[in-house]
Amino acid sequence: MAEVREIICTTCPKGCRAKVWKEKGVIKIEGKLCKKGKAYIQQEFLEPKRLLTSTVVVENSEVKRLPVRTAEAIPKKDLFRSMDHLAKIKVKPPIMEGDVIISNISDTGVNVIASDDLLA
Repeated sequence: MAEVREIICTTCPKGCRAKVWKEKGVIKIEGKLCKKGKAYIQQEFLEPKRLLTSTVVVENSEVKRLPVRTAEAIPKKDLFRSMDHLAKIKVKPPIMEGDVIISNISDTGVNVIASDDLLA
């Protein structure tokens, strides 16, 4: 029998539960879910993704750390490698919220962007 996983949907506060398994190459989902919930559960089963939020070092400023985040979710398996990369980054002002700090982090195709302005 195929491995059955229980996944809790986090697309809304309800936290609906679903059982998911793969049968003859088709993903089967059991549970009462909305359309968005079904898409989330399927993605979570195939390849979980997460937004990465962190900080980077700021040089030449009274502010010592700049908050950053990925522009969209990246594969969960790439989080630690991406954090290691971010730990080596240093930025200098001026930086505006939304500016790209790192392009294509860990070859995910996703940029890391500033979450705040850094003017001085």
